[in-house]
Amino acid sequence: MIDLHYWPTPNGWKISIMLEECGLPYRMVPVNIARGEQFTPDFLAISPNNRMPAIVDHAPPGGGEPVSVFETGAILVYLAEKTGCFLPTDLRERKAVLEWLMWQMGGLGPMLGQNGHFVLYASQKVPYAIERYGREARRLYGVLDTQLGKTGAFVAGDYSIADMACFPWIRTYRSQQVALHDYPNVRRWYEQLKARPAVQRGCELGRELRIAQYDEEGRRHLFEHRAQPR
Repeated sequence: MIDLHYWPTPNGWKISIMLEECGLPYRMVPVNIARGEQFTPDFLAISPNNRMPAIVDHAPPGGGEPVSVFETGAILVYLAEKTGCFLPTDLRERKAVLEWLMWQMGGLGPMLGQNGHFVLYASQKVPYAIERYGREARRLYGVLDTQLGKTGAFVAGDYSIADMACFPWIRTYRSQQVALHDYPNVRRWYEQLKARPAVQRGCELGRELRIAQYDEEGRRHLFEHRAQPR
């Protein structure tokens, strides 16, 4: 059994989608990021960067004590290696999947996160930030569109953890104020993944938890609270 410490956000969806695709038994452990639960000592013990999701695998490969993993890229690789699914063993194919996984981790997610923050949540509108991150978001959509034009169906060849990492952030295109029809390859890929039953189940997990996430207390925990060094 795997404990999934989770809240329904793009980063959370990456892991719920992977767990559903792999058919692994798991238990959702809500981490209410709008109420500061990501800063509790118990959670920091498994995710020291006070970010969800994180997992605890109570049946790790080879047995032994439970294994905890934080950071979505590391979790996706861990689950892929545990199950032998969605990460090729061929050198060149594996390299391509990991490249695009790291592209999402280092570029697509952080830049779309900043764009969404300044467009939707910042207490003051900052035109420079809105323009800067909006432009970068559109550039990254263009990079993905070009890649999908080369590969066809999926980001790095066959369906993989690279697709699962990218999809949840593209799912926010409306709130990102990105016109998906400007990127026909991304749109085709997005509609294809959206139709997968496991992707649907992963994105529905904990949907009811998002109520009141961005009230005044939620904003304080999400945008102002910082964990203290231990």
